[in-house]
Amino acid sequence: MNIVSILVAVLFIINMLLAIIVVFIERKDASATWAWVMILFFIPFLGFIFYLFFGQNLTRRRLFNWAGMRKIGIVDIITKQIDQIRDPEFRYYDDNVDPYRDLIYMHLINNDAILTHDNNVQLLMDGQEKFDHVFDDIKQAEDHIHIQYYIFRNDNLGKKLIQELVNKANEGVKVRVMYDELGSRNLSRKHFKKLIAAGGEVAVFFPSRFPLINLRLNYRNHRKLIIIDGQIGYVGGFNIGDEYIGTSKKFGYWRDTHLRIQGNAVDPMQTRYILDWSQASKKANIDYESRYFPMKKNLGNATMQIVSSGPDSEWEQIKNGYIKMIMSAKESIFIQTPYFIPDQSLLDVLRIASLSGKDVRVMIPDKPDHPFVYWATYSHIGELLKTGAKVYIYNKGFIHAKTIVIDRKMNSVGTANIDMRSFKLNFEVNAFIYDQEVSEIVAQSFEKDMLDSTRFTEKMYENRSKWIRAKESVSRLLSPVL
Repeated sequence: MNIVSILVAVLFIINMLLAIIVVFIERKDASATWAWVMILFFIPFLGFIFYLFFGQNLTRRRLFNWAGMRKIGIVDIITKQIDQIRDPEFRYYDDNVDPYRDLIYMHLINNDAILTHDNNVQLLMDGQEKFDHVFDDIKQAEDHIHIQYYIFRNDNLGKKLIQELVNKANEGVKVRVMYDELGSRNLSRKHFKKLIAAGGEVAVFFPSRFPLINLRLNYRNHRKLIIIDGQIGYVGGFNIGDEYIGTSKKFGYWRDTHLRIQGNAVDPMQTRYILDWSQASKKANIDYESRYFPMKKNLGNATMQIVSSGPDSEWEQIKNGYIKMIMSAKESIFIQTPYFIPDQSLLDVLRIASLSGKDVRVMIPDKPDHPFVYWATYSHIGELLKTGAKVYIYNKGFIHAKTIVIDRKMNSVGTANIDMRSFKLNFEVNAFIYDQEVSEIVAQSFEKDMLDSTRFTEKMYENRSKWIRAKESVSRLLSPVL
């Protein structure tokens, strides 16, 4: 037997073993299981390599042993709020919040997502505007700056941010920066040399054990958070890179949505940061000190919850929140997302909403940043069009916003895309905002973006080329593992 025959036999055995692992040991959901089995058998020489990078389902106990990191200081608040919601006589400060008490309860009981009432929420929908605010707030920082991003580039914007952080560290402000190694794969700790020398700290989420190779393509930290002095918090879709301020020739204008928050909602954002930092930094945990949870100024009256999800969660909390929101809709559902690859439960609830007369609108980009994901999006959009839902293709540049607004009365803005990777595999964080004024702004921004979009009709979808149909079919098949 020659070497080629031996190699083929070994690869076949490896494929068989991996198929057994996928089906009988890891116990993935049925769609993902069948997708991986087909990949392993139809791509026998490369299937197991793809699985090493994309299919690992490492145990939660080994990777996410965060049991000791309790959310100190909010446990009593959570218990009190749960008791209040269970009381049928209890009413919120804002009557508009009361219809969503079951959604609030779900986030409280399953995610420890405390409800705060006194927040000022500023929507930032342009990259330059967002980072102008960030730099202004950094300059005013007095105690600490906590930064977490999935993508942190060492380009003009990234270098400017690092220099501002170095300046604040030299002033005695405690600066911590955390980034995801895969999302920021071209970044290294040497880019933070001046910051570390000035007393700043840098942590990398799930770093590779091997140079230039990271086998953990799943379980990435997709969150984007900034907390300054425990008083100001940022969360949303923008990463750190020149393309996010519209300088990319490939994508053009970058349309995204970010929140600048002042109020008690900053405390759970801080808690989320501390938990993630404790996982990424093995040497320098952050203690739950009062300096990180100062008294807040009453600057607004928006009611909201900060909800996180990830592979360490028992439930797909953000996805479940989306489903509950959609189920509560009386009139309209507006969604902006760069990727639309819902699982069956989310797709069903959207179809039911549209078929029952709700004004369902979805906006997606007109260009792909990930081709397979784009064509899988196209396929799912086609199903939604059949129900009478309206679909808009954003033409001005690239739309990266992750927003959903219900009846112009409540909304969610955050880091989670509408795809299975965000719902199951990535670490995400979203703000669920029960405020009519903020929700109206989100709805109006959607309507403004419609002016820069093309209405995509069912007839246009039916007239797509055979080549597009073929790309859809392959991408749809792979969608559970994209």
